[in-house]
Amino acid sequence: MLNFDEEIRQIALPSGMPLGMNAMQSMQGAAPQASGGRIRVEDKRIINCKADVNQLVPFKYKWAWEKYLAGCANHWMPQEVNMTADIALWKSDKLSDDERRLVKRNLGFFTTADSLAANNIVLGTYRHITNPECRQFLLRQAFEEAIHTHAYQYIVESLGLDEGEIFNMYHEVPSIRNKDEFLLPYIDVLTNPEFKTGTPDADRALLRSLIVFACIMEGLFFYVGFVQILALGRQNKMTGAAEQYQYILRDESMHLNFGVDLINQIKMENPHLWTSDFREEIRSLIQKGVELEYAYAEDTMPRGVLGLNATMFKEYLRFIANRRCQQIGVDVLYQGAANPFPWMAEMIDLKKEKNFFETRVTEYQTGGSLDWD
Repeated sequence: MLNFDEEIRQIALPSGMPLGMNAMQSMQGAAPQASGGRIRVEDKRIINCKADVNQLVPFKYKWAWEKYLAGCANHWMPQEVNMTADIALWKSDKLSDDERRLVKRNLGFFTTADSLAANNIVLGTYRHITNPECRQFLLRQAFEEAIHTHAYQYIVESLGLDEGEIFNMYHEVPSIRNKDEFLLPYIDVLTNPEFKTGTPDADRALLRSLIVFACIMEGLFFYVGFVQILALGRQNKMTGAAEQYQYILRDESMHLNFGVDLINQIKMENPHLWTSDFREEIRSLIQKGVELEYAYAEDTMPRGVLGLNATMFKEYLRFIANRRCQQIGVDVLYQGAANPFPWMAEMIDLKKEKNFFETRVTEYQTGGSLDWD
């Protein structure tokens, strides 16, 4: 049984800090003594930092704070979206059986996926990141994952779907189960109470999990699902669901950007972790992710639907996989892969899939789009 008090203590303290000590005493004892014991910018690190994690300023990683502000400025809630047209369409005979299968299996994956994402952040990643501005973004991200789970439940409830069927697909549908089973070991390593960073093997395990979470789960596994529902919306079908997915996509693009920044910053501060063997391992994991997502595309679109078919997604997934490789500095997997969905470039706008080292957010608009350099 989960020991709530123990879990809270683990989450509250930086990775590797003795749990038997009072939190403030431990943090004060770990703080540098220079400058009268006050935290300096140069004392901060993403992982394995012994400085007081409660002192937000002075900022070292301003990109993390900017992304936190951007997330707050683009707040939304599912119940703000009108589902009347979706409900009427679902009750009519204007959707094919293949379209209904696509919608239900899409929801079947996402209802669990964002729950896994939230668990990974709250019970795993947050505990091992020893920088307060990055933790601030993670807190916002965890709330956004809750909003996404709420959105999928809101769609399921609005359409009157069988909740038992939808919410158990991650157990009962192989193409969904296989993706989740791929992810779980990399989530479990961070949520294990005995796991601590501070050695090359442990730090590499953390980095590996961050890459799987950001680049494969959020940066690859979500994309077939997003294309499917947005394609429905382009045909004036399931417009309420499509609107919510567009909000979710905007959030997830920011999550991906933050994850890439976090990964690259850890690499910069810990270059010994980024060996050639490790890079090849990461490439193999991304390739496995492409294979699993393609199997999901085949399962959800066995005969083609919405002008889409599984074969088209093979090239699309290769294109996205190459993008993820480039973002974290590993060799691309599929030379010459191109985006077969030009309209998706407009909806997702890959210009916004840039990390701090490429561009920065320059303007925030509440509930609206972000403007970028």
